[in-house]
Amino acid sequence: MQAGAGAWIERYLAHLRTERRLSPNTESSYRRDLGALTAFCDVERLGTWTKLDNFHIRTFAAREHRDGLGPRSVQRRLSALRGFFNYLIREKVIEANPAADIRAPKAARRLPKTLDVDQVASLLTRKTADPLSRRDLAMLELLYSSGLRLAELVGLDVGDLDLADRTVRVLGKGSKTRILPVGRQALTTLRAWLSDRAGLVKPGETALFVGHYGHRLGARAVQQRIRRWAAGSELGIPVHPHLLRHSFATHLLESSRDLRGVQELLGHADISTTQIYTHLDFAHLARVYDEAHPRARRRK
Repeated sequence: MQAGAGAWIERYLAHLRTERRLSPNTESSYRRDLGALTAFCDVERLGTWTKLDNFHIRTFAAREHRDGLGPRSVQRRLSALRGFFNYLIREKVIEANPAADIRAPKAARRLPKTLDVDQVASLLTRKTADPLSRRDLAMLELLYSSGLRLAELVGLDVGDLDLADRTVRVLGKGSKTRILPVGRQALTTLRAWLSDRAGLVKPGETALFVGHYGHRLGARAVQQRIRRWAAGSELGIPVHPHLLRHSFATHLLESSRDLRGVQELLGHADISTTQIYTHLDFAHLARVYDEAHPRARRRK
């Protein structure tokens, strides 16, 4: 590709950083997706974005899939391309979006794994003997109590937590803020951690969860601590932050049947994202039916 073509990618990424406030991880994904398209254009000897048409994008998507990229990844890559081309239209570089009508191959919908209520209880009943283990328990309780994403948890400041009101304010995807309730057990562990935090935190540090040296705990550190916590429990399975979010959503939906309410709590922009938990709920009910109904039980 000509140097000018690559410059438009950098301008677009700068636009994402400043106007849409996307996370560094999302920006990295966009850069990788657009880099794949640039490599394709080099092979096809397409020097400018104006030469790309619908046929080229179809060929690009087919090659990516043929080379091992899964349907979901192809879908994400095409979404990145559509956003980039819409930006080029806005900047009057091209007149039409060549990726507008291209669809990725359909992917089988994978149901997220969850813990049942007893497994969650087993995970959260371990005794704590030091400030860092009390911090870890507080993180686990808050993840399950309020259904937080990992990025939302590590971004929390002390001022985001309202113990009197039993709520926490989180900054979700797209810089959208939502206020979430905090459960009784989570409040108890958070109060204990805040007492310990006072003896660890560095002056001026606002983070709710800090590490041994008193600074904000990063996402990777949280993942490692939760994995280590689960390894020391009787659960016997790996645990990650999103597993607790999935479990939160599933258990809440089983009890309330309020899909819209769960959508609001999770911070999903589209209710179709939340609907995957109705499939999990149905799978649970199907197992109950098979085990309990006299016409469904297998004879011993």
